[in-house]
Amino acid sequence: MAYVKAAEREGQIVTAAIRVLSRIGVPGTTLRLVAAEAGISLGTLHYVFPSKDQLLRAVIGTVVDDISDALRSGLDPDRGFEHALRTGITTFWDKLVEGDVGLQIMQYELSNYSLRSDTPDLARSQYDAYISLVTRLCEQAAIAAGERCAVGFDTLGRLALASVDGLILQYVANPDPVRAHGDLERALDMIVLLADPQPVAARTRDPR
Repeated sequence: MAYVKAAEREGQIVTAAIRVLSRIGVPGTTLRLVAAEAGISLGTLHYVFPSKDQLLRAVIGTVVDDISDALRSGLDPDRGFEHALRTGITTFWDKLVEGDVGLQIMQYELSNYSLRSDTPDLARSQYDAYISLVTRLCEQAAIAAGERCAVGFDTLGRLALASVDGLILQYVANPDPVRAHGDLERALDMIVLLADPQPVAARTRDPR
C-alpha cells in the first residue's frame, strides 16, 4: 500500500465525511460509513480522527474555507463595501446554496446536533466563523476603498448572516431560484442601506 501523508489522509477523510453527511445526515453518519466512503479501514480513520466530534470539527473547518473561497471569488476589493457584499454573497449563493443544497442541510444539522449534545461550543464556533468571514470581507473592502460605514462591521456581519441564513432555510424547504434571488437582492439592499457606506473625509491640514 502506498504511503499517504497525514495531511492528505486527513483531507481524504474530511471530503468523504462531507459527502456522507450531505447524503444521509448527521445522526445517521458513523465513522464506519465515512471510512467506507473514503476507501480506508476503520482503524486508519480512528488513527486520524479518534472521535466523531473531532471529525465534525474538521468538517466545519473545511466548509468554512470553502465558503471563504466562494465569498472572495471575483472580488475587486477597491470597489468597496457594497460591491464586496453583493458579489460575495451572490457568488456564495450560486455555488454553495443552489449548487449544493445537501451541504446547507448538513450545516444546519451540525448546529442542531451540537446544541442537542454535550458539545454546544461546536455550533458556537461554527457561527462565529461564518460571522467572521462576512465581517472581514466587508471591513477589508471598505478600508481598501477608503470608506466608512454607519454601523459596526461586526453588527453588519451578524445581520447579513441572519438574513442569508433565513433565506437558505426557505430555499431548502421550497426551492425557487427566481424568488430566492429576488429576495436575496432585497435583503442585500437593506444591509447596504443600513451600512450607508461613505468616503472617509480627507483630514484637513493643520494650519500650524
